[in-house]
This record gives sequence, structure tokens and C-alpha cells, in this order.
Amino acid sequence: MWTDLRSVLLNRRDWLSHAGGSLGGVALASLLAREERLFADGGLAAGNPLAAKAPHFPAKAKAVIYLFMHGGPSHMDILDPKPMLTKFDGQTPPEEFHKIKLEFTDVKKQKLMGSAQTFSRCGQSGIEICDSLPNLQQCADEMCVIRSMHHEVFNHTPAIWLANTGSQFPGRASLGAWLSYGLGSESDNLPSFVVMHSKPLKPGPGVWGNGFLPAVYQGTRISSGAAPVPYLTPPSALAGGNQRAVLDYMQGLNQEHAQHRHDRVLDARIASYELAFRMQSAAPEAVDLRTEEAATLEMYGKGFGEQCLTARRLVQRGVRCIQIYHGGDADDWDSHGDNDKQQGKRMAEVDRGCAALLKDLRRLGMLDDTLVIWGGEFGRTPTTEGKSGRDHNPYGYSVWLAGGGVKGGITYGATDDFGFRAVEKPVHMHDLNATILHQFGLEHEKLTWRQQGRDYRLTDVLGNVVKSILS
Repeated sequence: MWTDLRSVLLNRRDWLSHAGGSLGGVALASLLAREERLFADGGLAAGNPLAAKAPHFPAKAKAVIYLFMHGGPSHMDILDPKPMLTKFDGQTPPEEFHKIKLEFTDVKKQKLMGSAQTFSRCGQSGIEICDSLPNLQQCADEMCVIRSMHHEVFNHTPAIWLANTGSQFPGRASLGAWLSYGLGSESDNLPSFVVMHSKPLKPGPGVWGNGFLPAVYQGTRISSGAAPVPYLTPPSALAGGNQRAVLDYMQGLNQEHAQHRHDRVLDARIASYELAFRMQSAAPEAVDLRTEEAATLEMYGKGFGEQCLTARRLVQRGVRCIQIYHGGDADDWDSHGDNDKQQGKRMAEVDRGCAALLKDLRRLGMLDDTLVIWGGEFGRTPTTEGKSGRDHNPYGYSVWLAGGGVKGGITYGATDDFGFRAVEKPVHMHDLNATILHQFGLEHEKLTWRQQGRDYRLTDVLGNVVKSILS
């Protein structure tokens, strides 16, 4: 048996030594945060990149759940009703819009297309929300709808990069990575930044990556099932008590080595064995929804709703940033054809889960310090693409926020009468990211990383906190 264990041990040691760049390694590195603080008298805490850090100023939010709608939701069909668009349906757009540059269509050669959706004024606030979102309509008074989002990138991949990392070019750190870098980890047994998605995304996993930040800050993708995090399930040779015996043996060897030569990397490896051992039970428990009450499971529903419920459970266990990507492949919000059918289908997929998440967070007293964000990489055009589709539109679109110190029951900003461009109180993606960081007590201009002779940040050299939406 020892020969088998020794072989497994060597393989596992080799994996751990290279784990910094893998998803499993990120998970392990996240777990070092509090464990190493136990050894603060030995100087380990000072060198731990995921030790909890104080914010620049008192924070309003402790966690963020970012519901990213992959493909580009149509704002005038969901959150920004346009009566004028309906009135002039089928007509050529006014000349003032003819020079707008789009991805696949020429504005002056297209026709205006009114929305087939209907809207209702909801809650005491009277916010107008599409009737295809009946559950979310019940949460209107919790929501802040920004109707004046905009940026300058009109293709999916660079726009998704921009929304997630603050740059349309790959290689930059994601929002969750910046939060982990700025604040460290609060969880003993789980990563500080977790990602969920069901379908392949156009840009790939780099959108939740660390960029040039240390690899410990990148997101960890989880899924449902007995092995939610890749590479943490022990080999069969370590079944039963064998794994505990091997860990004890390795601890003895490593500690003996540490007595003669202080090595913080080795110190981290020593802790990682114990923490990985604990995470093998902690991660499956976090995503095991069978412990939830039947009424809760029914409220959230299946699919996307289960991901939202998992996000709530992760927040309860100390995870700071959770990103859920909805859509991918052909099943996304990219409605170049049959816009009404495709947008309606996507709304039906997320309505129940979004509303359940807000109601559940409020019920549990968690919404005040949990920021929920819903939105995509851009909106869609008021004009047609083909017979019944809509083209990409980054010049004016909508997102909504709830909780985390954001005012509920309000709308902010506006697009023009047709929905082409943000014209009132425009909010750039850099402004939104600056506002998110602000709610975590982080000054976006001070949260920087020195790389190749210059300081980089999530908001590049731009960004203003949208203080009017904050409570």
C-alpha cells in the first residue's frame, strides 16, 4: 500500500507545486487567508496575499452577486419602454441618428421596430418593467434601474472584456479579482471569488481571470454535484483514512525542513494540504441544495434559479464575489433574428431566479449588505436587423442594481425617445465599476497595481462614482 501512496503523494505534490495557475490552485490559495493568520507571530500573515484587509473607508456592501446576461439584453423590450418607438414603428429613423456606427447594420437603411412587449408600473415606485418578468415586477421597490449605461465597444468579445475587466483587450484583471486583491478573503473554507455558468462564453474564462495580478485572485468556477471544484477530489488510493495519514506524514517532513530554512512558499504548501482536505467537504456542502426547505427550492426553480440559490448560500459562507453568467452558444440574449421570441425566452429563464434571490436576501436580512447587479455587455438597437432582429447597441442600455447600499425603487438616467443613445445622466461602464468598488469601501483611483512602469486599475484612467443612486 505504501508504494501506491507514495506514487499518489508525489503526483499530488507535483500538482500542488504548480497549482497557482489552476482553478484548484486558486481555491487552495483562497483558503490560506485565515489559516496563515494563526501563525502571525511567525510573520506568515504579512506575506499572505489573501489575508483580510481593511477597506479605504467604511463599506456598505460585504458581497456582490453579479448576474451577467451574455449576448446583450434589449433594453427597450425589458426595462426602458419607448412609446415613440411604437408610434413610429416601420418608419426610417430620424436623420440625427443616421451616423451611428453599428456592428452589422446601417441605421439609415433600417426601419424602427416597436417593442412587442407590454409594460406595467410596478410597486409603490411605479418603475416600468416588462410584463414578461412578472416575478421581478414584484421587486421593483428594491431595484435601481440605470437606463443610461453606455460605452464605445459594439462587438461581443471586447464588450464582455470591458464589462468584466474594465478593458476591451484581454489580459486585465476582472472585477472579482480586484475585490480579492483589495480586500482579501473572509472565508475559511471557500474561495473569495466564485463563478458559475452553464454554456460556453464567447471570450472564455479570462473574463474572470487575474490578468497581471497574482494568480490567487482569479475566479474559481464551480458546478453542482459531488465535485464542484476541479482537481480537489482525492485519488482512490487515498480513500478512507489514507489521506489523513499521508497529510500527517507530509506535514512532518515539511515542518522538519522549515526548521532549517524558512520558506514562505513551503509554509503556504503546508497549510494548503490541511485546507484542501477541509475543502473537499466544504465545497460540496455549499452547493448541496437538498438541505434547503421545499418552499425555498420551489421559489427559485430549476436551472438559473438553482445557481442564484447557490450564490446566496455562498454569500452566507463568506464568499465575497459571485458571478453567474446566463446564456452562451446559441442560447443567449443576442437576438439578431426574431428579437421578441428570443428576448422573451431569455426573460422567462431568469425571471424566477432573480426575483427569488432578491426576496430571499431580504427575508434573511442579507440584502442591505449584498449588492445584486443584473446586466449584459450592451443593449440592442431600436431599428431592425433583417426582418425582426435587433443589432448590438453599446451607446445606450439598461442595468439594474439592488441592495448593498443602493437606493431602491428608482430609475436613473435616460436614453433618447427611441433608445439609441444615453442622453440624460450617462453612466459609462467605468462609472459603474467605480461605484461597485465604492460600495465595498474601495477608492477606485487608489486600488492600483504596478505593471510595466505604470499603475493599472479596474477603471483605467476614468470612472466617477454615481453617488446619486447610493443611500
